[in-house]
Amino acid sequence: MAFEDDVRTAVSTYLDAVANGTSADIAALYTDDATLEDPVGSEPTVGREAIEKFYSALDSVPRRTELLALKVAGTTAAFHFRVVTEAGGQTVTVEPIDVMTFDEQARITSMRAVWSPADMAVTSGEQ
Repeated sequence: MAFEDDVRTAVSTYLDAVANGTSADIAALYTDDATLEDPVGSEPTVGREAIEKFYSALDSVPRRTELLALKVAGTTAAFHFRVVTEAGGQTVTVEPIDVMTFDEQARITSMRAVWSPADMAVTSGEQ
């Protein structure tokens, strides 16, 4: 169970970094050769440098995350969470299910985000 606890902690750290950190903070949680597929079906992003660039869109927007459910089995975690971003007078809410694999140091080796544009809720600040 100790490793599963490490994975749970890694997921919590990831969600905190997505909410409060920089793209570099988030990318630092991945291995050098990690892969990211967000959303599933898109071209995979490979390597920590490319992953940092992927997350850089978050650097300039207020955001928050909330863990809704988490399951861990061995080196894999599947978790449902909410991420809310605010930009350009709009609030965007998405509730993806991410599936991550981890190495023996509980660093992310792969991430696949299951969601589609139909899952996005966009509200205007002018309501």
